Amino acid sequence: MASVVAQCHYIFGLRTGVINNICYFDEQTVIFPCGNNCVRYNIDQRWQRFIPGTEKSQGMQALAISANRRYLAVSERGEKGTITVYDLQHEQSRKRKVLSGGEVPVLEFVSMAFSPDSKYLIGQAGAPDWTLFYWMWEKQKVMASVKTTGSTNPINQVSFNPQDNTQICVSGNGVFKLFRYAEGALKQSNFLKLESHNFLSHTWMSEERVIAGTETGRLLVFESGDLRWEMSVTTKPALQEADRQLERRKPEEVKSEGAAPSRMPRITAITSYSKGFACSAGPGTVCLFEKTEEKDNYRKTREIRIPADPCSNEPSHAEQQEMVTLCISPSEETLVTSTDRGQLYSITLSSAEMSKGEQAHFEFLSHSFHSNTITGLSICIRKPLIATCSLDHSVRIWNFETNVLELHKEFQEEAFSVALHPSGLFILVGFSDKLRLMNLLIDDVRTFKEFTVRGCRECVFSHGGHMFAAVNGNLIHIYSSTTFDNLLNLKGHNGKVRAIVWSTDDSRLVSCGMDGAVYEWNTLNSKRESESVLKSCSYTGVTISPDAKTIFAVGTDCTLKEIQDCQILREVAADDVAYTTIAMSRSGRVLFAGTSIGTVRAIKYPLSTQKDWIEYQAHSGAVTKMVITFDDQYLLTVSEDCCLLIWKIIDKEGRGLKRDKDITYAEEILITKSDLEEKNQIMMELKTRVEELKMENEYQLRLKDMNYNEKIKDLSEKFVQEIESLKTKNQVLKTEKEKQEMSHLEVMREVVEKHSREQQDFESTSNQKLMLEYEKYQELQLKSQLMQEGYERQLQAMVDSKGRALEELTLFYEAKLQEKMLMLGQCQDESRQQMREFEESKKQMEEDGDREIQDIRIKYERKLRVEKEINLRLKGETGVMRKKFSSMQKDIDDRNVEIEKLRVEQQKLRGVIKSLEKDILGLKKEIQERDETIQDKEKRIYDLKKKNQELEKFKFVLDYKIKELKKQIEPRENDIKEMKEQIQEMEGELDQVHKRNTQLELNITELKLKLKATDKEMHKETQRVRDVEALVRRFKTDLHNCVGFIQEPKRLKDSIRELYDHYVQQSDVVDIVGVDADIQREYSRQREHLERNVASLKRKLAKDTEVHRTENVKIMKENVSLIKEINDLRRELRLVRTQVHDNKSQSGISKKKLSSSDLTALTSVEGRGLVARLNFEEEAERIIQLQRVEIQRLKMQMQGQSHSLIPPSSSTKLPVLTT
Repeated sequence: MASVVAQCHYIFGLRTGVINNICYFDEQTVIFPCGNNCVRYNIDQRWQRFIPGTEKSQGMQALAISANRRYLAVSERGEKGTITVYDLQHEQSRKRKVLSGGEVPVLEFVSMAFSPDSKYLIGQAGAPDWTLFYWMWEKQKVMASVKTTGSTNPINQVSFNPQDNTQICVSGNGVFKLFRYAEGALKQSNFLKLESHNFLSHTWMSEERVIAGTETGRLLVFESGDLRWEMSVTTKPALQEADRQLERRKPEEVKSEGAAPSRMPRITAITSYSKGFACSAGPGTVCLFEKTEEKDNYRKTREIRIPADPCSNEPSHAEQQEMVTLCISPSEETLVTSTDRGQLYSITLSSAEMSKGEQAHFEFLSHSFHSNTITGLSICIRKPLIATCSLDHSVRIWNFETNVLELHKEFQEEAFSVALHPSGLFILVGFSDKLRLMNLLIDDVRTFKEFTVRGCRECVFSHGGHMFAAVNGNLIHIYSSTTFDNLLNLKGHNGKVRAIVWSTDDSRLVSCGMDGAVYEWNTLNSKRESESVLKSCSYTGVTISPDAKTIFAVGTDCTLKEIQDCQILREVAADDVAYTTIAMSRSGRVLFAGTSIGTVRAIKYPLSTQKDWIEYQAHSGAVTKMVITFDDQYLLTVSEDCCLLIWKIIDKEGRGLKRDKDITYAEEILITKSDLEEKNQIMMELKTRVEELKMENEYQLRLKDMNYNEKIKDLSEKFVQEIESLKTKNQVLKTEKEKQEMSHLEVMREVVEKHSREQQDFESTSNQKLMLEYEKYQELQLKSQLMQEGYERQLQAMVDSKGRALEELTLFYEAKLQEKMLMLGQCQDESRQQMREFEESKKQMEEDGDREIQDIRIKYERKLRVEKEINLRLKGETGVMRKKFSSMQKDIDDRNVEIEKLRVEQQKLRGVIKSLEKDILGLKKEIQERDETIQDKEKRIYDLKKKNQELEKFKFVLDYKIKELKKQIEPRENDIKEMKEQIQEMEGELDQVHKRNTQLELNITELKLKLKATDKEMHKETQRVRDVEALVRRFKTDLHNCVGFIQEPKRLKDSIRELYDHYVQQSDVVDIVGVDADIQREYSRQREHLERNVASLKRKLAKDTEVHRTENVKIMKENVSLIKEINDLRRELRLVRTQVHDNKSQSGISKKKLSSSDLTALTSVEGRGLVARLNFEEEAERIIQLQRVEIQRLKMQMQGQSHSLIPPSSSTKLPVLTT
């Protein structure tokens, strides 16, 4: 066997099509099927344990976990349907029992359930028999079985009553039945006609109550097998929203899905918990229902939705997933659901209840998985990354060290192939229309180069990353990764190329295709180095040995071929299983091959003709791609079942393979400049926000401390007062306690004396009674001794009589035994005589029977010949009839299918008609209610019209009063207007102050900039001074050294020359000094120019401000004169009004003094006075009107001047208005 083995390490994906495909083992661990395994996944620590499926299994059908969470039942389809029970408490989840239908042929079990005490198991077999089995599973004993439905009504779910081992519920299409196990059989206990309902799921709420969900979104509640009430899971607004979503979907999607989807939500999953139950309510929605206090009804309390996927090309597609299974954790903290697209979601129920005002959304339980066949797989050298692409239009980047999903991006087209650059920073993806080279950014995958390679099924980067190969049909294009030029086109295959692989030095490329050819190409000159053609085989996978001398290929002929120097050295048969892909470890010790049934084989190298491999249960579909990491630590496989499986490669002792050198993975990532700037900006904003919040929190804390200190003071004073009051109370209570203790001591003394007297009396009476009883006891003891002696004498007499009787019986039966022995001897002699006679008669009968058998044999042989001739003739006739029967059977099947379709459409139409009839009844009721409301409103309108007439009368009176009040309000309104104008002027002054402040701030910033510039210059100068001082110090030391040669002129001359050459390089000094002087002059010139510009601008600003100030002074003087005129006019108006008032009062007094005798003369005088008064009032009114017009004109003039000029400065103040 192979010395290298593979061990399941981690898996990404979920197997769809499995009933009840997720369940809780404990609060942190869930169990779900993936590939051909069941996975125990710890949500918190993110580890996985695997329960492998059985060999030659055609796939899992259903899961079930026991009530005590110890046993897991897995239903698998095969030649014979089986149910395997595993013990989850065992570390390796060992297999306990395997159950089957016994003598009944069963292909699959579609649903299962454990009893409440976990001792029994029920399993519902599939079509065509639909038999329900009831096992005592630990003994593998079928207790009972029953056929639950016909062939046209499939069963969807079976379950046990949570309180009763003997009651079972079965639901399906038109089926809702309760069975009870009694007297070794399952008997139906309810009989309801529910053919119109297709029950998709149900759950037990109590010992008597079951809630079932239908395909049309109805919830039906059954109690004791009878239908109590039903309700819809959604409201009308929700249905309208669903219709709008269907209308928004593309017509192409509707065509691809076949018929238009039903607008009614399907209740595909339902589960109960202590407060109520949770059920699916259409695509992407789960509703929580809680029990109400009245009538044991349920009301919807919460709606939880699957959120839109931001990484998807169509974010709303994630919301259209249908729930398959719902599961609640043992503590009822978390709700987990699985969808028909292979995704797992979860939500904490407490958080869903807390966010009452907001829409609750699910979150991924672990990661987002692929939902369709994975077509591409690739890895890189510098990072622990895995790239996969799928027919679900997505590309995903995984990390095999941390076991997380790093990136996820969905596109509009299907992705057929993927390749990661060795650096891990770029990715090549082959789409149906183009081949795209993309950047792997920190949070996105972005295209930066496209190649016109349509439908690229294979693409691979070279090991150096400087080239990549892409397949287009039967052509192989080689491009440069740096210039993107098409370097080579490799032609030679007659069929589609299915696999390509680079050699380790990138000098060769090996390809295989459906034409049965394996070619080895030279990537420098595009020449074919070697070839091997076998037209009877269509190759699907190829790999090359590390030394590039040996090629391994697999194909449809179920063999593994070792090719070397254009020759097939060795072929290893695969036991009628086709290999789909192959990979070889970098060490060259082992080959790994994937099969069409989803298994993985580890094959020892060098190859042998014997079956030297280890087979592992991996996937439930054909393995599409397989890769080994560059350090030989992990094997990666993907399959048609949408799963990515990571294997740990170890030796037989469980250790990892030795590495040639330790690989340190790179941590750098790509990010665009705009994204980086945006993130930095967000970080800065968040920092400022944090600082603001800190300041605010500190301020709030200080306020709270002050408040709490005040409260503490108040409370401490309050408590001190209470303590003092309690102390006084305590003193009072102590005095009362002492008084009561004294009284209690006296009472206690009296009670003790009384008790002692009673005790003495009781002792004397009890002693007398005790003496009497003792005397009675002595008498009874004597009587008992006498009776015992009498009974002993009787017993002895009876023993003697029994002994004599026994002797007599033994003598009697011995005599009888002798007689029987004599009779037995006679009977034996007679039986021997009869045996002799029987043997003689037997011989005669055998001889007669042989003669008769011979005659009958001859007779029937003749008949057999005749029958054979007739049979041959009938076989020909039956062949013809069989053909006719098969054609008729096909017609019948087609008709049955059409009838079934029509029946389904009829059921749907009946449901629609029923719903429409209910809507019509509801609308009729609404019409009646609205007619009644209209009549009430008409009466109300008539009453209101009456009230309106009365109110119009009041209105006429009030209008007159309002007019009078308006006349009184007008002078006050004028005062308000004047005040508003004054406020506007003051606001203008405030704006001027703000402008001055801004100017001062600008001046300050300018001075700060100058200060910074001077600081920089100062620092430069100080640094220059330091450099010069250091140079002088060095020069002094060198000069001191030169002085040592004062007695040697030649050496002194040489040392001085060296000093000169070292410190005085004339050209460099001149250049540096010249450059510094030029820079300094240019800088001083520009600075003087800017200072002159600033000085001229300041002079202009001073002149402009002086001009505006003089204009403002003029306007202010004009305003002052106008205000004085207005005040004079108001005084005149006030005087006129007082005169009018005096004239009115005088005319009233004169009226009272007139006598009745001079009435005629008075009337003439009064008429003249009245005319004069009227003339005076008209004149006053005219003067007031003219003054108002003049005031209005002056106001307009003032407003125009205020708009055209700058408002006055704050130093000048307007005079106070006198009213």
